[in-house]
Amino acid sequence: MTALNQKLWRDAWHLKGQFTAIALVIACGIGTFVMSLSTLESLELTLDAYYQRYRFGHVFAHLKRAPLSLRSRLAEIPGVAAVQTRVVSDVILDVPGLDQPAIGRLISVPERQPPSMNALHLRSGRYIEPGHKGEALVSEAFAAAHGFQPGDKVAAVINGRHEQIVIVGVVLSPEYIYQIRGAEVFPNDRTFGVFWMSDIELAAAFDMKGAFNDLSCYLLSGASQTEVQMHVDRLLDRYGGLGAYCRADQVSNRYLVNELRELRNMGLFAPVIFLLVAAFLLHVVLSRIVGTQREQIAALKAFGYTRREIGLHYLKMVAIVVVAGVLLGTGLGYYLGSGLTNMYTRFFHFPVLEFRLTVAVVAWALAASMLAAVLGTLGAVRRAARLPPAEAMRPEPPATYRLALLERLGLGRFFSPPMRMILRQLERRWFASTLSVLGIAMAAAILVLGSFIADALDDLLELEFQVMHRNDLRVVLVNPTSSRALHEIAHLPGVLRCEPFRAVAVRLRNGHRVRLLDIVGVAPDSRAIRLLDPSRAAVLVPPGGIVLSAKLAETLAAKEGDWLTAEVLEGARPVRRVAVTAVISDFVGIGAYMDLDALHRLLREGDTISGALLDVDPPLLPALYAKLKSTPQVAAVIVKEAMRRSLQATLADSLLRMKAVNIVFATIIAFGVVYNTARISVSERSRELASLRVLGFTRYEISYILLGELALLTLAAIPLGLFTGFGLSWFMAWGYDTEMFRIPLVILPSTYAFASLTVVAAAVVSGLLVRRRLDRLDLVAVLKTRE
Repeated sequence: MTALNQKLWRDAWHLKGQFTAIALVIACGIGTFVMSLSTLESLELTLDAYYQRYRFGHVFAHLKRAPLSLRSRLAEIPGVAAVQTRVVSDVILDVPGLDQPAIGRLISVPERQPPSMNALHLRSGRYIEPGHKGEALVSEAFAAAHGFQPGDKVAAVINGRHEQIVIVGVVLSPEYIYQIRGAEVFPNDRTFGVFWMSDIELAAAFDMKGAFNDLSCYLLSGASQTEVQMHVDRLLDRYGGLGAYCRADQVSNRYLVNELRELRNMGLFAPVIFLLVAAFLLHVVLSRIVGTQREQIAALKAFGYTRREIGLHYLKMVAIVVVAGVLLGTGLGYYLGSGLTNMYTRFFHFPVLEFRLTVAVVAWALAASMLAAVLGTLGAVRRAARLPPAEAMRPEPPATYRLALLERLGLGRFFSPPMRMILRQLERRWFASTLSVLGIAMAAAILVLGSFIADALDDLLELEFQVMHRNDLRVVLVNPTSSRALHEIAHLPGVLRCEPFRAVAVRLRNGHRVRLLDIVGVAPDSRAIRLLDPSRAAVLVPPGGIVLSAKLAETLAAKEGDWLTAEVLEGARPVRRVAVTAVISDFVGIGAYMDLDALHRLLREGDTISGALLDVDPPLLPALYAKLKSTPQVAAVIVKEAMRRSLQATLADSLLRMKAVNIVFATIIAFGVVYNTARISVSERSRELASLRVLGFTRYEISYILLGELALLTLAAIPLGLFTGFGLSWFMAWGYDTEMFRIPLVILPSTYAFASLTVVAAAVVSGLLVRRRLDRLDLVAVLKTRE
């Protein structure tokens, strides 16, 4: 081993505490990077292979009814490789052990062979067999939620008749990787299941012999999905088409793509912060090392070592820290990524989903870390390499003495001598002090960011389930019907209040911008649905015009006063012009609302309703559920409390896990920054502090000087860190602003308090560790240096 390498390892051992703290900060960033990008890569590879192998469709459409003869014309559309026509209908299920009605989606498949498009992956059991009435395949998510096995039975109301569905197999489908009903915004595997049954049997049950009401198109490579979608719309228009849509808008795929986008953002956003902090720490530590090793550098140059060799020596020191951080971070990322992938298997249903850690991800992590470290330490390394030997042999010139600003203002008499020393030191080394403040502030900011998501989701749950949607149940009818049905619903057992709503599918246009959605008509005095403006004040639905959610208005580039074109996709399919009368704030999905009477006038129909919003008496819920399960006209029952529980169960594990990881990482940064700041101050001021001890200052007094400086830096950093944390939270909320989901920018006072106390605790622990070094200060050895 060369002399320089021996010196390298001695220096690294001497600075092991500081280097360990920096390596831990790097490990946090690399762990997040590896976890996010490896999980992202695993999901993307699995998703692409699944879609390709099981021939997941590219264009989809639902319609009222069309003859099977239309399939040949659909297959002739340029770019279409295959067409799948089906019968699809939602029914009410009576699931053993479940009080509330569940919703089952019945999808027709060929009796004799599995479908070639949107193919099914058989987990257990067998495929349906011809002539066996009532046989069905069930989605794995629904089966797992209820413990169903092949041979179990479920009661269903199919086109007004009570039937028994016999489960013969448990399957997965590329259409329902994320199993969620299109009309809902949160999954609930206990109350929504998908069943695949014989095409002959479903066609007979729903009066669809020789007809279909749902289709998928698989396209040739290079074909335009948008053009195919337009051709499909033109062909289906006369058959009650509800608007074709591309794979990007398919519900399951859209949630998956959104999750992949969030993973990518997390994999790039969080590590940047950690690596910037690590670069800052390396810069400060290496600058101090160069300053204290001036005589050693001069001696090395006198013995013939070149600038390049000395520069590489210090870069090797940086490399030791970076490699240690990357190795530790890679192991941490693998552990966290495996846990994250296992968690995703609860939400996303693939035949196989395995965590893959590739060499490329580790190489990118190492390259990013080395780049940040080199950029952070380049100045110090160049200064060491260029230091002339004659100048290096001399100690650094003492700092220029001057009174602190407060002393020059005549306020010095209010401060003790130790406090005046602290103020002078901070002002004299203002740049280093500023860097220390920024480093500590970043730790506080990350602590705020780590708890922000929990605060925001708590607020979102309250808004969504307590403030904006205040009904207990939503009952959806099979077909829009006369408002007389409202009186029948109102007289069901346990119903305390009943409000009508009308939902109509439309294609909403503003110039070239188009969105498929439902316009929901609500009563003008509705208590069940409360619309809020951006300041969270209640907005009354106006007697005319349309109210848009803020995200929908942004998507359509519409504002109050603009006129939109509404192409109604049911009944006579009229095309109407409607004015935007208000823009509201919401955080889940996109929505459009109208006054119920105004919507009736728009459609030129009578008092028609699509369902009712109910407030119910809890003790009578079992009787109400039993009645709804046996009512043929009811297509779906959505229970708000069940949705809330499902969302909390879905988010609880992931939220608590990610919050814990963020807090641990931020605490490591807080300790790393504060500890390094304190250690550097001890090293730089050891001669000064030893001189004060010789002059008669007590250990308490010199500790007061050093730790008082640390306390002032920490107190100055906390407000800046809280403000920066708010800015980072705003940036994260902006990054999560999608059509599916938005995060309210809400940070509770308890979060700010937690961040502040954690930084203070890190400062106290660091101060205690440094105080031990001060107590063991060798006065004679320190005063002999730099003579």
